[in-house]
Amino acid sequence: MFIQIIQGKVSDEAGLVRCMDRWTEDVRPGATGFLGCTQGLCDDGTFIALARFESAEAARLNSERPEQGAWWAETERCFDGPVSFMDCPEVAEWMGGGSDDATFVQVMEGHTTDAHRMRELLDESADRVHELRPEILGGTLCTYGDGGYVEAVYFTSEAEARSHEKLEIPDDLRSLFEEEGRLTDDVTYYDMHSPMLVSAGR
Repeated sequence: MFIQIIQGKVSDEAGLVRCMDRWTEDVRPGATGFLGCTQGLCDDGTFIALARFESAEAARLNSERPEQGAWWAETERCFDGPVSFMDCPEVAEWMGGGSDDATFVQVMEGHTTDAHRMRELLDESADRVHELRPEILGGTLCTYGDGGYVEAVYFTSEAEARSHEKLEIPDDLRSLFEEEGRLTDDVTYYDMHSPMLVSAGR
């Protein structure tokens, strides 16, 4: 899997929603290799989209389609300032990956000194996290550039997520979480309170 992350500050929310709906209806059917997208507007006006493709080649071919270019020329006007694109060739799914059943998605962006070990820690903790936090449906971890990473966690609801945040963490999990914390820095949290979840067949 290959993920392209699109991020920028929004100046026209209603216009952006219309553009995203139009992409789903009119542009997506011709997007070969498209697997799905998680997108949403966060509290500070930042829009984030994690578009999943079968490969980097599929993402490139989609970007080169004339209808994609025409759509983006219109969509870009909904943003205030430049929009960043991050290509993530290394993607790890844990607890089954993302879920279209989620009603709340939290995105974390930061840097890591050891992405490989981060993926191992997610695998090692997945079963225990599922037991302790049943409202977590799964997640994805993707990396780009020199140590940059983006992790998306999918929840059944924000209320359940906030409630379970207060649970005491067992010792076996705490040690794994503490190790993960030592591997990361400059982490920013983005909450998608009303995520828009698009799959290839929907």
